[in-house]
Amino acid sequence: MKLEPGAHLEGDGLAVLADFITFSHAAHQVLQIFRFKHHDSMDGMNADFQVMSLASMNMTSDKGETHHIMVNLSQADGGAPIKDAVGKIKVVGPDGKEQISPLKNYNGILAGNFTFKEPGKYGVICLLKNEDKKPVFKFWYHHM
Repeated sequence: MKLEPGAHLEGDGLAVLADFITFSHAAHQVLQIFRFKHHDSMDGMNADFQVMSLASMNMTSDKGETHHIMVNLSQADGGAPIKDAVGKIKVVGPDGKEQISPLKNYNGILAGNFTFKEPGKYGVICLLKNEDKKPVFKFWYHHM
């Protein structure tokens, strides 16, 4: 069966419009443009990072920042959330300029805002402290 826009599909009591499927696929692709995910694990801690544009979150910054970096922490041995960590993120742009932001704690999710003005490869370095552990997570973010 060929799926055409406007086609009506039925099965198992469910009806789905092909237009919605097409829209959902396009919306998912658009979200992937604005959201980058990175997972890492160190010192018994899982770190799930997301980098997204403030515009994709319907947010603006009076400081001119363009992007939001957040990290969600959990214990590697069971996934229990880590809510009391503190830290900061340093972003090194393609031009070598550095931005450093202390992370704000939003009920266990740590986040900061940054400015990505030009396309290129940005180095993200996250220094955290939780109890006696001080992991450092690093990854590259390719800004288009």
